[in-house]
Amino acid sequence: MGKRRINKVAIIGSGIMGSGIACHFANIGVNVLLLDIIPKEINAKEKAMGLSLNDKVVRNRIVNDALANALKSNPSPIYHQKFAERITTGNLEDDIVNVAGADWIMEVVVERLDIKKQVFEKLENYRTPGTLITTNTSGIPIKFMSEGRSEDFQNHFCGTHFFNPPRYLKLFEIIPGPKTSQEVLNFLNGYGELFLGKTSVIAKDTPAFIGNRIGIFSIMSLFHTVKDMGLTIEEVDKLTGPVIGRPKSATFRTIDVVGLDTLDHVARGIAENCPEDERLELFKLPDFIKIMMEKNWLGSKTDQGFYKKQVSSEGKKEILSLDLNTLKYRSSKKAKFATLELTKSVDKVIDRFKILLNGKDKAGTFYKKTFAALFAYVSHRIPEISDDIYKIDDAMKAGFGWEHGPFQIWDAIGVERGLALIKDEGLEVASWVSDMIASGNPTFYKVQNGNTYVYDRSKNSQVKVPGQDAFIILDNIRKSKAVFKNSDVVIEDLGDGILNCEFQSKMNTIGGDVLAGLNKAIDLAEENFDGLVIGNQGPNFSVGANIGMIFMMAVEQEYEELNASIKHFQDTMMRMRYSSIPTVAAPHGLSLGGACELSMHADKVVAAAETYMGLVEFGVGVIPGGGGSKEMALRASDTYRKGDVELNVLQEYFLTIGMAKVSKSAYEAFDLGVLQKGKDVVVVNRERQIATAKAHVKLMAEGGYTKPIKRKDVKVLGKQALGMFLVGTDAMEASNYISEHDHKIANKLAYVMAGGDLSEPSLVSEQYLLDIEREAFLSLCTERKTLERIQHMLKTGKPLRN
Repeated sequence: MGKRRINKVAIIGSGIMGSGIACHFANIGVNVLLLDIIPKEINAKEKAMGLSLNDKVVRNRIVNDALANALKSNPSPIYHQKFAERITTGNLEDDIVNVAGADWIMEVVVERLDIKKQVFEKLENYRTPGTLITTNTSGIPIKFMSEGRSEDFQNHFCGTHFFNPPRYLKLFEIIPGPKTSQEVLNFLNGYGELFLGKTSVIAKDTPAFIGNRIGIFSIMSLFHTVKDMGLTIEEVDKLTGPVIGRPKSATFRTIDVVGLDTLDHVARGIAENCPEDERLELFKLPDFIKIMMEKNWLGSKTDQGFYKKQVSSEGKKEILSLDLNTLKYRSSKKAKFATLELTKSVDKVIDRFKILLNGKDKAGTFYKKTFAALFAYVSHRIPEISDDIYKIDDAMKAGFGWEHGPFQIWDAIGVERGLALIKDEGLEVASWVSDMIASGNPTFYKVQNGNTYVYDRSKNSQVKVPGQDAFIILDNIRKSKAVFKNSDVVIEDLGDGILNCEFQSKMNTIGGDVLAGLNKAIDLAEENFDGLVIGNQGPNFSVGANIGMIFMMAVEQEYEELNASIKHFQDTMMRMRYSSIPTVAAPHGLSLGGACELSMHADKVVAAAETYMGLVEFGVGVIPGGGGSKEMALRASDTYRKGDVELNVLQEYFLTIGMAKVSKSAYEAFDLGVLQKGKDVVVVNRERQIATAKAHVKLMAEGGYTKPIKRKDVKVLGKQALGMFLVGTDAMEASNYISEHDHKIANKLAYVMAGGDLSEPSLVSEQYLLDIEREAFLSLCTERKTLERIQHMLKTGKPLRN
């Protein structure tokens, strides 16, 4: 057999999961055939149009409505709406013949074994032998599904479980059937990681597999603890959210989104099919959950669950919380714990666990109980659900959005401390943990020579975690490969003549030490290396410039110092562009304001697909002052065509800044002009981003990189453009579309992007534009309204409009 390639995928079932999976395959450039059943009867709208059950539009109504709803949902399942053109819809009667042309057929129908088996029987009549065929079941044993199918079908059949939403959650569980070939498993494992951007985990065919088995246990265990301790749902969501590296939705908000019925279904499946589970009693629903199920309080899908939105008679929106004792809704209460206050100055989540588990208040007790239960439970799941510790950690991080897996957290507090917690709660740990310690392995993981090693129970020793050679893990190399460090930056040697400049400030904001680190990185690279990557592996690339520093200088009216600081920022951006070595920025997550400006001045950008990028300075009452306003004028100049269309092009770039537009993916950033087609690239798997950026820098260096010549040919339109902008902003203020202060900011931006009030279109240098950009920025910093906005942003993290 030749090399397997996936050019076309057929998805059977267009529900929330099916449409979401179809969109994610479209995201990566694969053609998708999405099929569903035909309606049993026509609806009122179709009847009024004179349609019948024989009309194509009716026969495809279910699939088309489902896909349309998915594409309208927020957050979007697709990187760019244009990518939806890669999806063709159809129905299971007229179009099933077309699955013959698919390289991979995936079933995503209702979670009923009888229906799934009927679908597979039908598919086998049309499937081309050798084609992959998989199921997205979240818990039905794989072994039951392929019974009675041909040998070829069974050899190419397994479970491929995506987590919802498929675009955002990274876990991709691969579950072998009794006869799945090793070639198929190896292919899917690699494809999931390289093409789909997932964390691929090969699981055993046990109920709920890995992610849901541990995740649902964690939730069910917590239900019982909450009731026993008398905690409120707000308190639990405070304790189980970002403070421990979990999503903002924490526990109860997450359940509302997923649906209590879904949780109930998976929990029942585990309870019924895992009679040997030592914590079986925890999978039985507490009384308050049973009552919620009876009342159909399932969460978002029924408009009420643990939380409920309410609009008062005055039209004010309020989120109510469920009181678990009375089962009545009430106004939300703010949760506060002394133990959590102790972690406020601890930026790294992994360093907080020791503090949290030493807490003397209710929070400390909660953490002791829940982590003891979790540690004991995961120890007993080896080797039942997986032979490998790291697969359990990977599954929880990728499927449930945990920053650290249970064994990593256990390591962070100390294995012996974890054993003591388990004993204190009257629980027992699996015997292999004691064997591990007795054999001279005091931790589950260790880092050696830049690689992660993990304890292997079968070998009774630490072994290298497979698959990491394709990645560069900064946590693993930071100490041994650092060539420079200050309070906010570490510069690491990535090997092959390439350096990496890693931000480590709070939220990776760009202040004085980051700029000093960037300049030092360029110095070092120009002296002894071949190129530079600017990248990190924090939750976000950077939220932008340190506005607190700007605020302090402006309040103190230290305008000379502020001018020097802004010039230093601009000069650093220009130094990145005009250094003698290639520079590549690797943005991901939030990449706002100054971070966007930095990326725009690199020779190339290797962006993660999930990059939310934009020039957002309008939100704090200023214009982009680190070269962003200049750069948008320059990019407009580079795209000018003949005739008066130049004004329209400039206006598009102006509005990108003026409306503080932020891309919802890296692909949308191309539309905004902050990424450039033909130059910048996107990677779907963020784990590969630094390695990919390094490869691009190396390629540029080996291709004979030459220091660019400074630009003096930026075409600006002067009064012609400025007049157009000023008329527009006047009209917008007059119609109350923008405030007086927004009007002032917009006019300053207009002046910069027009190149000032030059009498006719002219060619100017980048430095000319930088100077008027800085002047405009500083003048806005003298405005009281600007200072109010900055202060509001510092307090709330949200922009203020006035």
